[in-house]
Amino acid sequence: MSLFPPESTDDDAVLLPGVTAILDRHGISGRPLRFEDGSLPVYAVDDLVLKLYPPIHRAECALEAGVLADLAGRLPTPTPEVVATGELDGWGYLLMTRLRGRGLSEVWPTLSARERDGIADQLGETLALLHKEKVPTLPATDWGKVVIGQRARLLEHHRKRELDEVWLEQLDGFLDTVDLITPREPVPLHTEVMPAHLLVGPDGRLSGLFDFEPAMRGAREYEFASVGLFFARGDGRVLKRVLKAYGFTDIGPELSRQLLGMTIIHVYSNLGWYMRELGIPAEKSLDALARHWFPL
Repeated sequence: MSLFPPESTDDDAVLLPGVTAILDRHGISGRPLRFEDGSLPVYAVDDLVLKLYPPIHRAECALEAGVLADLAGRLPTPTPEVVATGELDGWGYLLMTRLRGRGLSEVWPTLSARERDGIADQLGETLALLHKEKVPTLPATDWGKVVIGQRARLLEHHRKRELDEVWLEQLDGFLDTVDLITPREPVPLHTEVMPAHLLVGPDGRLSGLFDFEPAMRGAREYEFASVGLFFARGDGRVLKRVLKAYGFTDIGPELSRQLLGMTIIHVYSNLGWYMRELGIPAEKSLDALARHWFPL
């Protein structure tokens, strides 16, 4: 009898027998409590976290475990440490240490401007060091081919997400004027740096960065699409703070356009949703949208 279903499921009752079997395998007796958020099933078990990967996402288990092992103790913001990995009924699993702190989304509204500046600085410094790490688990990437591939699927991708035609018809023309294929060597990227993946400790500093399963190599500017959208949320002061702490010196309108370009080609991009979350400028042009979302 299988302890896990053959496909992905959000049914906690169906998953629990498999979760219990994994915990028993590693001699862990705590009661598993499922986190509500996340695209994959994740459970807290005392001081540990158990993350499950259905068969269709099995490859992400090895990648995330490898990246976490490569980064262990290397960044100024803590990342989970790998305790064990394995497989059960075709599902992969990663057992790791639990980071402590409160979610950034919960904490951010209570922080002073000075405390927010400190977190922005720490995030910029963390990403600068992440991008300098070798992270041998991540395969080499031909970034030019990635961009070409994403552009080939661009209109289909955004049309499926019901982006209004007034924006769809501008995408190719805008991207033709933006440098997406930078001369720099591709660097290790988290790709989804956002409050949902960041924790803050009692001292007001970032105490955790997690969820590395979509990590890849790419242009450093690709990383800052999610930073601008979800961390800074259109606040130019916050975004500039992160970029300066990272080490950017070319902060200005052209970088704003480049970050919007990276947003447009991002594998998880949903421009219509971002527009509902962050609003749109009175002028319905992508140049105006770049200034609105990434005001530099």
